[in-house]
Amino acid sequence: MTAINGRDLIAWGFEPGEWFRRAVALANAMRAEGADDAAILAHLRAIEPSANPIPMRTNALEFGVFLEAETEAERANAAAVIRHMDALMRVPTIVKGAVMPDACPSGFVEGTIPVGGAIACEDAIHPGFHSADICCSVAITVFRRADDPKRVLDAMQAVTHFGPGGRTGVVKPPDAVTAGVAGNRFLAEFANIAVGHFASQGDGNHFAAVGHLASTGQVALVTHHGSRGLGAQLYKKGMAVARRHTSIVAPRIPAHNAWIKAESDDGRAYWEALQIVRDWTKASHFALHDLVARKIGNAVADRLWNEHNFVFRRDDGLYYHGKGATPSWAGFSADDDGRTLIPLNMAEPILIARHRDRAGSLGFAPHGAGRNMSRKAYLRENAPTPPAGIDVRFFCGRADPSELPGAYKDAKSVRAQIAKYDLAEVVDTVEPYGCIMAGDWEADAPWRRKAQEKARLKADAERAAQAAG
Repeated sequence: MTAINGRDLIAWGFEPGEWFRRAVALANAMRAEGADDAAILAHLRAIEPSANPIPMRTNALEFGVFLEAETEAERANAAAVIRHMDALMRVPTIVKGAVMPDACPSGFVEGTIPVGGAIACEDAIHPGFHSADICCSVAITVFRRADDPKRVLDAMQAVTHFGPGGRTGVVKPPDAVTAGVAGNRFLAEFANIAVGHFASQGDGNHFAAVGHLASTGQVALVTHHGSRGLGAQLYKKGMAVARRHTSIVAPRIPAHNAWIKAESDDGRAYWEALQIVRDWTKASHFALHDLVARKIGNAVADRLWNEHNFVFRRDDGLYYHGKGATPSWAGFSADDDGRTLIPLNMAEPILIARHRDRAGSLGFAPHGAGRNMSRKAYLRENAPTPPAGIDVRFFCGRADPSELPGAYKDAKSVRAQIAKYDLAEVVDTVEPYGCIMAGDWEADAPWRRKAQEKARLKADAERAAQAAG
């Protein structure tokens, strides 16, 4: 099949212009993915620029601020969040926005959506607004019979996996999810990752925690992780499509704020991919929980889960993006039972909350405690130690002090702001016993060992040369 060129576009009735180079590249990419000429033509007509491409807004839209600051570090954090949001609210697809009490910057480039940011858009899905950790989420299983929390945590440590990569042969994704991955053009090439990374938890702030329900004393297991490599690859492909689209219809929009037109072939396929990744992630959580239940021989009394890095569509037709923001409105998903989970830090209770649907917050609540400064900045200024009375474990065997409680915002303050602004109603808590996190696996990562060995060999060669000379 011959490649599409500019003459073909002219023959199809398009006016030549600066956008032709990008349009030709897009048309050939669609053809390579199996699209016929009718589909390519329809898509190019949908994105053909007018005489006046979509501009950035001159002034930012107003946005809800549910973020208080008392200390110097909190004030600096809040100022950075507001600065990023002010730039972000100039993007023309955005209709509404808000920041949660746990908000903190997630990048240095101006207009990067902060953690704790919520954005509503019209006919647009912004991959940069959910970021690479698509469907980062929290799940809980409550066990029916009394049990020793240490035994539950031991069982979880035996069946889970933290750190880079995944594993195979432990448990496979459900057949429906596997079929969904294979049938979606954004996901099909990552079928091996969908299997290999299933029932694994990654690194960073992801955790497995065990504690007791304050209401009943029952033992509960809580996990926090996202879609791993599957979501990261979807994000990468989504950003490429978004940048191609936005470079044509709105070339002055910063690349990190690019979007996919929701009501387009790309938008519908990407939306479908997001739902498949959501199903994969939910199944990944509960596959681990089921392994633990079988290992300890205990029955499941209750379970629920919710995502906090995702895109939702509400009855008003807008696309609501939560970047580290917990949905707090009835029916945010088909499996919503009216409750969500908000973890704070490893030494504090995990909140079980009912929805409040506060209009000013776009119906969102915090996803946790957030940070007032970066990991590196925190470690430069502090020498943290594990909290007393908590069974803290690091899967790789090396502690990650940037995940200890002091690295996060004051949990009691965040909880007080949730109540003050009526963002969610806390109805129960998981009182902490212990948790497992990845730990500082990068300190002994293969690439780091290779670099250290290379440096050692170079130093040995230099010493040998000096001795010989």
